[in-house]
Amino acid sequence: MSVTPLSTNQDLDPQRLREAFGIFPSGVVAVAAEVDGRLVGLAASSFTSVSLEPPLVSFSIANTSMTWPDLRRAGHLGVTVLADHHGSVCRQLAGPVEERFAGVAATVTEEGAATLDEGLVRYDTSIYREVEAGDHTIVLLQVHAVERLGETGDGSPLVFHRSGFGRLEASA
Repeated sequence: MSVTPLSTNQDLDPQRLREAFGIFPSGVVAVAAEVDGRLVGLAASSFTSVSLEPPLVSFSIANTSMTWPDLRRAGHLGVTVLADHHGSVCRQLAGPVEERFAGVAATVTEEGAATLDEGLVRYDTSIYREVEAGDHTIVLLQVHAVERLGETGDGSPLVFHRSGFGRLEASA
């Protein structure tokens, strides 16, 4: 076995890091709530399960987000796992604030969590903890309810990979 050192900090410029991080595919979720009588939400590609006891999930948000300060004021947050046909919905959720929910069917709970009607899974959550991490904040969410959508829960998630959307291919 030969020993070759990894490249040095010359590879740590933001563009090269973004490209390197983008090689690892991730699912995409919508995080949304009703705040002050209007739907507020965003798309996140950093969603992951964290703990079964207590039930926790997480996502990361850029510290420069203009949406998070409003969204984090909600008592509950809805998280919807987007399906592979939701590429345009994801782009819409990342677009102009006033157009994010135009034509998108959503359900709001009594606690204010908003979820998309056509996702794969819907979670009703609340903020458990926020952890500052460089130029992002890791948001830990406690899960209060979960629902698989569709009759069988079948469907493929929207996958974000190399700055584009894709889908999972069934294994042979």
